[in-house]
Amino acid sequence: MPKVLVSDPIGPEGVSLLQTGADVDVKTGMKPAELLDTVGGYDALVVRSETKVNRDVIEAGKKLQVIARAGIGVDNIDLEAATGAGIAVVNAPTGNTVAAAEHTVALMLALARNVPGAHHSLQSGEWRRSAFMGVEVRDKTLGICGLGRVGTEVARRAQPFGMRLVGYDPFVAPDYARRIGVELLSLDELLAESDFVTLHTPLTEGTRGMLGMRQIENIKPGARIINVARGELVDESALLAGLESGKLSGVALDVFAKEPPDPSPLLEHPKAIVTPHLGASTREAQREVAIEAAEQVLAVLNGEPARNTVNAPFVAPEVHEVLAPYVPAASMVGKLLGFLSDGQVTGVTVSYEGEIAHHDCRMLQAAVLAGLLGPVSTVNVNLINAPVMARERGWNVTEQSNRVSREYASLISATLHTRTTGFANGSLTLAATSMRNETHIVKFNDYWMDIVPNTPYLLFVDNRDQPGSIGAVGTIAGRHNINISFMGVGRIRLRGQAMMVIGLDDPVPPHVMDEIRALSHIESARLATLAG
Repeated sequence: MPKVLVSDPIGPEGVSLLQTGADVDVKTGMKPAELLDTVGGYDALVVRSETKVNRDVIEAGKKLQVIARAGIGVDNIDLEAATGAGIAVVNAPTGNTVAAAEHTVALMLALARNVPGAHHSLQSGEWRRSAFMGVEVRDKTLGICGLGRVGTEVARRAQPFGMRLVGYDPFVAPDYARRIGVELLSLDELLAESDFVTLHTPLTEGTRGMLGMRQIENIKPGARIINVARGELVDESALLAGLESGKLSGVALDVFAKEPPDPSPLLEHPKAIVTPHLGASTREAQREVAIEAAEQVLAVLNGEPARNTVNAPFVAPEVHEVLAPYVPAASMVGKLLGFLSDGQVTGVTVSYEGEIAHHDCRMLQAAVLAGLLGPVSTVNVNLINAPVMARERGWNVTEQSNRVSREYASLISATLHTRTTGFANGSLTLAATSMRNETHIVKFNDYWMDIVPNTPYLLFVDNRDQPGSIGAVGTIAGRHNINISFMGVGRIRLRGQAMMVIGLDDPVPPHVMDEIRALSHIESARLATLAG
């Protein structure tokens, strides 16, 4: 039987499940040197966050077929080293979903009925019923920011309370939202209409500080905010200001920008409920992640695919040789589409032309989807789970192939279908190829161009083709000390519409973007952040 090493404490149910198909040794608390001496005799390694599975450990684990993380994050595992060694890395992203959703609902009800304050008051010998007048959640509007696994479970639990459910998530299809009883709105609309606002989005550059001073100023008076996702999603000083001004009736925080947080007026505010990151802290969640991790270890050891593999899948060498150079191109196409679209995603069409179309290109489709979903997902997105995650969001994903390409030896393109978009009538298309192992973006909608996305930032400017257009944008960049690496232009006809793509070495603050958009010949401008 294969041998499994469990080097961090996991639920006993997971150990018992592993024992049905393997010899299992539980050795927790090992020093790094001891782990190096031990791991070579095992086919699988199961960890949580304590064990650091670095390159040395992976090289020492010469028999390892799979490394499992009993939880979501795999930042303690060297994915590149594991992939290079042919070791599958799996995690357990769904085991704590219900725990996080239930904690969200618990905090919402505690806010509504002032439970913690009333509890402490009574314990101190007071009897102040009128001081803790609450509100019912019935007929109130719950705004759910992020309709992934946890946000969806919160919606399902809130429906029996008779609440109106609204949601903000640009990467969820409207049909999916309707199926779970959620009305999709913009973030500003959601904040203006919601009595309770709960956050379930991943932390990205786009979502960091998504609730700041401006949002709190414009939120519905008396709203209550709940955050069981990531502390950095909110500006804690803005929350405190909202509580002090009376704009917010309460906040409930399970997560903080710094953990543990430093003492602050927000933590001590009488209208704030705070818990020490308890979202996943249930016996059931710990049992579920242990079982989920164990199931996937056994699947890999039995030669079966694991549903939550977080590193690259195996591809036959002859196919890999042809398709591998186009995986980064496909991923970049998806990533840029995500930045450039401002509509509600309903589906994606991925097209292959030329030599690559002679092969099974599902890995390229997965790379496009992973590029789209990676920046907006709370779990690790890869070529294995990206198609599943797209289906979970209700996207309609289709493929097209043409074995002849007039322009390039091979071309991959993707069209993002949206309910509305800033650039086209419900769709946005990007095409790319690979030349000299380098990704080239060669088409944006109807504009042909050739740019290499090797700068931290790309600025896409839809403008009228007229003298001075390029110079005007360049002048603004120079005035604000923003360095331009390159500039490419595509146009359909002389003096018609054109597309500028500008590679930048420095970020563009929002007020500079507003200055560019204010130019008379500019139709629209969007910034894509490729750094990090």
